Amino acid sequence: MSTPVKPQTGTRVFRLPDLGEGLTEAGLVQWLVAVGDTIVTDQPIAEVETAKSIVELPSPFAGVITALHGTAGDTIDVGAPVLEVADSPSSAAAPESPATPAPPAQPEHEAYREEERAGSGNVLIGYGTTARATKGRRRPPVASTTIHPASTTIHSASGTLAGTSPAGSSERRPVAVRSPLVRRLARDLGLDVHSITATGADGAITRADVLRAAVDGAVDAVADGASAHDSGRTTPGTGVGPEAGETVDGLEVRARERMSPLRKAVSAKLSRSRSEIPEATVWVDVDATELWDLRARMAPEGGKAPSVTALLARFVLLALEEYPVLASRLSENGDEILSFDGVNLGIAADTERGLLVPVVPRAHALSVTQLDSALRELTTTARSGAMPPERLRGSTFTLNNYGGLGVDGSAAIINHPDVAILGIGRIIERPWVVDGAIVARRIVQISLVFDHRVCDGGYAAGFLRRVTELIEHPLRAFGRV
Repeated sequence: MSTPVKPQTGTRVFRLPDLGEGLTEAGLVQWLVAVGDTIVTDQPIAEVETAKSIVELPSPFAGVITALHGTAGDTIDVGAPVLEVADSPSSAAAPESPATPAPPAQPEHEAYREEERAGSGNVLIGYGTTARATKGRRRPPVASTTIHPASTTIHSASGTLAGTSPAGSSERRPVAVRSPLVRRLARDLGLDVHSITATGADGAITRADVLRAAVDGAVDAVADGASAHDSGRTTPGTGVGPEAGETVDGLEVRARERMSPLRKAVSAKLSRSRSEIPEATVWVDVDATELWDLRARMAPEGGKAPSVTALLARFVLLALEEYPVLASRLSENGDEILSFDGVNLGIAADTERGLLVPVVPRAHALSVTQLDSALRELTTTARSGAMPPERLRGSTFTLNNYGGLGVDGSAAIINHPDVAILGIGRIIERPWVVDGAIVARRIVQISLVFDHRVCDGGYAAGFLRRVTELIEHPLRAFGRV
């Protein structure tokens, strides 16, 4: 990233805005403009990778670009300069206002907030406050389904909670991290600020709070091992730990790669799940031969049959109607179970950028055909890197079909704040005993990982038995015996 310079008179510096939700940085994917270009307010000027997705960054200023800070692959911290804009000739010719005393000098992290307020109000596409401009270069919109989040009624052990809100809006408590130094410390320690108990004035998180959370192990580092799908870019070392070319335990360090914002977010979420949730796993091998045959017969003339994932998702949703605790959440203090009127279904998707869990809101109300359409659209959008942040939040139960990766079984990590996740292995032919004879049948292993705080093994086994019954006798899911 280029070194910030003092702007010339008449220029304005656009600094990376506060992205919210504890995000402290973004990776620069590509510039959409160049030095010398004339831009308008809200025109997208770059694509940046946040911990949620790749989004377009709109400029709050209009004018001529005089400087760009950073190159593709750089990581930009919140508050750091992104670009500088000078008044265009048309705006420079406007009459000057009477001279006013210069405002007192401000710290850098406060100055960029003033610049945001002086501009359009748009910060990031999906985070902005006003409609974006119609001019300028942009990416074509991604097709979407007609599924919209609906209000969800939340019930607890003490009754219905007052007020309903769109799915997922209640999953994160507001936090106050007023100091950029505290934000940076939490980020460097790999801590999710939403998991830190604040003791400062007015509920602010202090440096001592961050250090205490690190010592207590509020968020432990997760080594998920498989980094084959990571797309983080190689960057120079930070000076902490061995550099490329140095020897560690008799082996030479080949490269040093900085984790992408997405990988950091996934790591923090999985760390919180493992550190907070006492999980247990149950699994079973299921004869899916009838399901396999039925799916082939469901293909319309000249069309595609619904995916196995869509059919299994429908069976899971039917089973959750009988075992709704597995689609609930624990309250923040952990002494209440929040049950919901319906299910927002998260679907684990393996992408080039890493693991994403896009959400189908109110999936329980969808047919197999609608689920199939929604799942195809979600996975396509997730793998393109254009998934809006709001579509990655709000799940109440997660389905992980790792069978497509050639895996038979896995003890998946629960997608916090969910309390359960169902894994599906590959469907393959195996020898199976039917009526005393060994025959070839299509067998799939399904596994349920659940939070032992919300239910016991008997409840989880009952849910798994119901899913098994629907897989082995799929016509029962459609009202036919």
